[in-house]
Amino acid sequence: MDLKKKLFEEIKAVESLSTLSFAKSHSIPHQDVVGALKSLEMVADGFLKTEISQSHSLELTSFGCNLIDNGKSPEFALFKRVEGLQGGVHRKILQDEGLFESFNYAKMLGWVDMDQNQNVISKKEVEEDICLLTLQKLAIDPNLKPSSLILNILLRRKALKKITTKYFIVQKGPNFKFNLKEQVTELTEDMIKRGIWKDLSFKKYNFIGGAVSGGHLHPLLKVRAQYREKFLEMGFTEMPTNQFVESSFWNFDALFQPQKHPARDAHDTFFLADPAYCSKLPEDYMQRVKQTHESGGGTGSLGYRCKWSEEEARKNLLRTHTTAVTARMLKNAADMHPFRPVKYFSIDRVFRNETTDSTHLAEFHQVEGVIVDYNLSLGDLIGILHSFFLKLGIASLRFKPAYNPYTEPSMEIFSYHAGLKKWVEVGNSGMFRPEMLEPMGLPSDVRAIAWGLSLERPAMIMYGIDNIRDLVGHKVDLKFIRETPICSI
Repeated sequence: MDLKKKLFEEIKAVESLSTLSFAKSHSIPHQDVVGALKSLEMVADGFLKTEISQSHSLELTSFGCNLIDNGKSPEFALFKRVEGLQGGVHRKILQDEGLFESFNYAKMLGWVDMDQNQNVISKKEVEEDICLLTLQKLAIDPNLKPSSLILNILLRRKALKKITTKYFIVQKGPNFKFNLKEQVTELTEDMIKRGIWKDLSFKKYNFIGGAVSGGHLHPLLKVRAQYREKFLEMGFTEMPTNQFVESSFWNFDALFQPQKHPARDAHDTFFLADPAYCSKLPEDYMQRVKQTHESGGGTGSLGYRCKWSEEEARKNLLRTHTTAVTARMLKNAADMHPFRPVKYFSIDRVFRNETTDSTHLAEFHQVEGVIVDYNLSLGDLIGILHSFFLKLGIASLRFKPAYNPYTEPSMEIFSYHAGLKKWVEVGNSGMFRPEMLEPMGLPSDVRAIAWGLSLERPAMIMYGIDNIRDLVGHKVDLKFIRETPICSI
């Protein structure tokens, strides 16, 4: 209350008042002064007029303080090293001595240069270390204004940093009163009984709040909803994909992916530390998978002709593809008697131990479709792909032979991009190998065709985003989430 009265008395005495100057002159934290000002503003509408302003100041960083303690800037140290030396000092020597990193700044000051043989030479006589001198003066007077060149160098060197402070310019409002009554914040029963409430000044209630906004569907989920709708229109059933942790068995081994495959390395896959191993696997099926890996089993294949490790298969990981779920669903289909053709799809997260950049994330979504039926062929796969992509508005497709451990034949899917005027890859596909299907117990004339594509990259194209981190993650603009319209494929 004392601060509020003190601020009020000073506002009465002057035409305008800066909260920053008031805080400095009374040695009071500026934030406390702002709090007192807000309280005064509540006295009445138009009691005060306030305007936001800001000031800029310079502050020494820990690096700048260290330079003062050392008594020499790196630029001056470099200059002194080459000063007066005929032919200068070679760049490599200065790098080894840790002095060359300040070359560009010393050159900006006009102190040094480099000849065609990469020798650093002094250009003129320098009597004082202007960088150090400026830092010493700023330590005494933060309001000092250095030359733009020195300021630029010291800021880029991170010897200084700019501090921006927002403050208020306060003036008397049209309803300003020179007598400030203490405001009461609560109406009590005693005030009403005694009738004294009539003579009291009550503090206004602050009912002002931010606009309440409803939830908004993320643009990526809008695209996902469109993909899901296309699958459902084609009679597919959605697979349960809410289990992010898988065993290596379902993620790799059941898909006939060799245990020595590079994708099973920790550089590509997130393995769990606790629990490190799964405890339950279908024993009979696991033995058939083991035989297929080692010798081909009864599929007519040679397998990988190497020892298969159950311990390796039991390692837990974050699934690297939703095909791990597909393997479980195909095993369930094989256990049905009699067998019935099925059509499955999934759209969910997968995880890869990748370096993130503008087009890659360590966590992303995979779209996958699979059909299991009698006597399917590559022609059926091509036909269903044309039907699926036509629903997405993609009419022109090309297919290129590819290799996948668990599909043969395999095809990369390309579409003509009119904007880029070239064919771009839009997905991958193939027919699941007998080495994957037969250990599951599926009838010998049953085939499975499948295809997969990304969710993030089509969404980036649809919304005109060139950096995936602007679509997913902590850098996403909430305004973009709120205002992005529903995607229509």
